Formats: sequence, structure tokens, C-alpha cells
Amino acid sequence: MSKIYREITPLTANDCFMVFARNKNKFDFPLHYHEEYELNFIENAEGAKRVIGDSVEFIANEELVLVGSNIPHGWFSKETETDSIHEITIQFHRDLFDEKFLKRNQMNRLRTMLERSARGLVFSQETIQKIKPQLIKLTQTNDFNSVIELLSILHHLSVSKDSKMLTSPSFTNGNSQSDTRRIEKVLEYMRKNYQQDLSLEDISKVLSMTVVSFSRFIKKMTGKTFVDSLNEIRLDHATRLLVDSNLSIADISSRCGYNNLSYFNRIFKKKHNCTPKEYRDNYSSIRTFV
Repeated sequence: MSKIYREITPLTANDCFMVFARNKNKFDFPLHYHEEYELNFIENAEGAKRVIGDSVEFIANEELVLVGSNIPHGWFSKETETDSIHEITIQFHRDLFDEKFLKRNQMNRLRTMLERSARGLVFSQETIQKIKPQLIKLTQTNDFNSVIELLSILHHLSVSKDSKMLTSPSFTNGNSQSDTRRIEKVLEYMRKNYQQDLSLEDISKVLSMTVVSFSRFIKKMTGKTFVDSLNEIRLDHATRLLVDSNLSIADISSRCGYNNLSYFNRIFKKKHNCTPKEYRDNYSSIRTFV
């Protein structure tokens, strides 16, 4: 079976949600899972393979799927000649709607939908056509109204009568709930303290484990070493600052926990195949063009 990777999404504690709109010529992200809910709209990818948990299906020209927390998922296809695949991905926190809020009478359908999404939900073509304009609109704004727009989208999906659950009732991720809670505790600590000088010994103490035991544990749960996991968190924040701020590269390096600018440049280039400056310049040129 293919390796299942844990994704540390760029969604921060200060965000309600994040939207990504992309054109691509293939699906190249490996089978993965993450804590956040994900609503994924895809068009012009007929025949691509969708894997959600233990469900494997070939998709139509357009599809819309709501993936619950920590469900392995991924889309896979052969490369096309042009960047014809259009994808809109919305990720939002598992606790965006707290338990008390979801228990309110008006939230019954939303609560039910989120519960059902634990097995992955695929929506009909009729629902897609109704929701598609709102999804496109959501990619064009990031203010308070965007939160209202997201709520509206989720409401319309929750009252649709044609959604289908994808995974079998017996499907599980393979990691115990205890291990999942422990790795969440560690990753949350790392997300909150990524700016600090964190060592393997420091993080091991969070779970009262020896360094050797913790090294094996985080590798098993995430598919990455402690250093790789920490770098991923830091680099995700770095890319956000490169896009959303005018801070110098040196300042961004320091703010993301790197005291050595050369090292920051080197590992950034290893992940993104370009330097931080090139990344910022490329993004700026794309934004100007759009």
C-alpha cells in the first residue's frame, strides 16, 4: 500500500479558513491526511482517480467532495498537455464550529453533514452547478463577507439531498485515537513555538518520551523526522509571510525560527525549487498578471 503522508496545512490558528484556486496539468500530491476539513471542487479532470479512505473511484468532468478530519485522500491522473484542470480547495478548522454551536436547532443539518463527512461526501452534478458560482466568488475575497459566503456554501450543501458517503463504515485510518491525540499535541506545540529554538529533547518532553522513542513515534505518525516536520511548519509560515508581507528575507528567516539565513535559503530552495526571493517575485508577477 502507498505511504500515507500527514499534511501540515498552511491554515493558521488566526484563519477561519483558506481557499486555494489552481490550474494544473496533473495531480501530483501524494495520498495524505490532515486535521482540517476540506471541500474540494475539481473540473476538467474526467477519468482521474479519487481515493478517499478505502473508496477508489474514477471521477466525472466536475466533482465536489467534502473530506472530514484525518481521512486519507488524494486525486491521481496522467499528465495533460495543458493546465486544463481547475481546482478550488477550501480548508477550515475542525473547531471552526464548536460543539455548543452545532447543537443549536438551526445547525442540525450542518452538524449532520460534518459528521457524515467522516466517511467523505461526494455531491451530485445538480448541487455542483448550484454551488459553483459561490465557490468562484469565495476565491475573490478574504474579508468578513467571505466567512458568510462559506457558511452559505456549507448550508446549501447540508440541505442537499443527493450527497453520498464514500468510505465503508468499518474504515479507520490505522492509527489509534490515543496516538492521534498525542501527535496532535506535539504538532500543536510545534505550531505555537516554531519561532523558538526547538530541539528534539524539548519536544520529547512534551510527551514524556525518550528521544529515541519519540523519534520513532513521530516518524511513524507523520512519515517525517522531527527536523523535517518542524521545517515544514516553519517553511509554511515563511511562504505566507513572503506573500502577505513586505518583510525582508532576513526578517522572515528570523521570525520563522531560522537564525542562519544561508540555511533558511538552502532548505527553502530544497522544498520549493527556488529561493525565497524568487518565490516572492514569482508570486508577485502572477498576482500582477491576474
